[in-house]
Amino acid sequence: MRSASEKAASFNKHFKERTNRQHALSFAACVHCGMCNESCHYYLATGDPSMTPAAKVDKIRRIYKAQNDWLGKLVPGWVGAREMKTDADLEALKDVVFGSCSGCRRCTVNCPFGVDTAILIGLARSCLVDEKVAPEGILSVMKDQWEWGNQMAIPKEEYLETLAWVEEELQAELDDASAKIPIDKEGADFVYVVNPREIKYSPMSLQAAAKIFHVAGLNWTMGSEGWDNTNFGLFSGKADLGGHMGNLAYNHAKKLGVKRMVVSECGHGLRSTKWEAPNWGKANPLPFEIVSMLEVMVDLINTGKIILDPNKNPHPVTYHDPCNLSRSAGITEEPRFCLKRACKDFREMTPNRADSFCCTGGGGGMSMAEYAKRRVSVGSVKAEQIKATGAAIVATACHNCVDGLTDVIKHYELKYDFGNGKPQFLKVPNICELVGDAIVVPKDLPKGKPVTRERFKGKKILVIDDSPDIVAYLKTLLEDNHYQIITAHDGAAGLAKAKSERPSLITLDITMPGKSGIQVFQELRSIPELEGTPVFIITGQIDFRQLMYQKKVQAPEGFMSKPIDEDVLLMTVERLLHYTKHKSAN
Repeated sequence: MRSASEKAASFNKHFKERTNRQHALSFAACVHCGMCNESCHYYLATGDPSMTPAAKVDKIRRIYKAQNDWLGKLVPGWVGAREMKTDADLEALKDVVFGSCSGCRRCTVNCPFGVDTAILIGLARSCLVDEKVAPEGILSVMKDQWEWGNQMAIPKEEYLETLAWVEEELQAELDDASAKIPIDKEGADFVYVVNPREIKYSPMSLQAAAKIFHVAGLNWTMGSEGWDNTNFGLFSGKADLGGHMGNLAYNHAKKLGVKRMVVSECGHGLRSTKWEAPNWGKANPLPFEIVSMLEVMVDLINTGKIILDPNKNPHPVTYHDPCNLSRSAGITEEPRFCLKRACKDFREMTPNRADSFCCTGGGGGMSMAEYAKRRVSVGSVKAEQIKATGAAIVATACHNCVDGLTDVIKHYELKYDFGNGKPQFLKVPNICELVGDAIVVPKDLPKGKPVTRERFKGKKILVIDDSPDIVAYLKTLLEDNHYQIITAHDGAAGLAKAKSERPSLITLDITMPGKSGIQVFQELRSIPELEGTPVFIITGQIDFRQLMYQKKVQAPEGFMSKPIDEDVLLMTVERLLHYTKHKSAN
């Protein structure tokens, strides 16, 4: 018999060592009844029998049989038992456990025997990761969490400066200098931990949460360390990484002496922070309670600490249940409680709650660029769910879901006329954003642009896009906000102007004739004179996130999906100019 490759042999060894009683029960309990078939959006969208949960787990079960089943050892061919033999075997298994399953657990809740497919997928993932047979994005983010303490490798200085900038934006919005984002406030009632996406790409979510806390008069803080609630230990199956990330947050919270840790709207973030990481990191018992931002908002509404006006959110809203919140955390009614009070027209999606379909981005799917096309293609199931509601807004309580749903909405062109006669793509906000919009502020606030914009007057911005309409729109919008704008309509011209003009910021489209935006981005990163110049991706392309997980060059500093939201664009431009230190004098 041919011996296994070095990687395959190592995989087999780790698989045997890590298989526990919980795994064994799920391997043994499946009777291939087919009850799980209709639970999986991969199977429903493709009709491919190999996409059924039982068929996918069989690819893992055969290893278990070869190692633990007596028939598997005596007559392996008869019972389908087989360990990994070659590197090609590992690659094939990678396609199954990373590329064909989001670990959503919908099959588990519909299994009469309770087979937990997700933990079996996690077992296989952990052994593959050890051999570096995994999507590049997963390995890259794991490295960043080990080295930087957060999944987007955000330096401490940038994190703190972003919080300061969001604080200024909040003060301008409320016209209230007392509105603060406290840092490392000892004795605060709670510390707020967030998804790095809120720091890097979605500051409006953080600003909404800070607005809620301020209006409610809460005693809170954010930490300078251990602030990332996401945990790729869950997505990779690696308990050591999971424990590391959990302990970063727990140790800083203990240092501050808080009574609670409040987890922002992140499905897997709540699950891993509250239940998994304390075990992974041997941190139990914790001296503080861990709760979801959703639970906090329910309490604030119930106690009258915040008053909501649903007329401020007039468009029809539906809700997508994140898999980890609904199936793994049991949080289904809290978001509905908030939405029914913050929105004028709330509509249920069917099916919902624990039976809701995955957004397509679960299980780390948003960081797996190689599976982007498959991920979005099986999103047809979720697209039909959304379309049937007739909603204009798909609210959710998870940043992975925001990105996953946004891709599905764009791919299947789900649009709504918000009142200007031109249908636009459905919006996908977090719950706290809608609650923040609906809050009745005690005084009538004057409207105006934040004072922080004054410091950036005259800054030079290069707009690279092949669409004349987009170029004209961005030029007008940014010039109206006192920026100096130069433009280029293709990649080659953009590179030439970047070298000659040395702008303070570059906005870049992806799909362009000649040099693509990805090629332009890579070349920009290689120009010494432009070192540190922020690049803001503005594109309608679905799989542009591959730029975020490249190992060879630094990821772009910002991104936005078209159509463009003016407020978010201006906030992002200000944020990039605020903390980016680059060589350009413009």
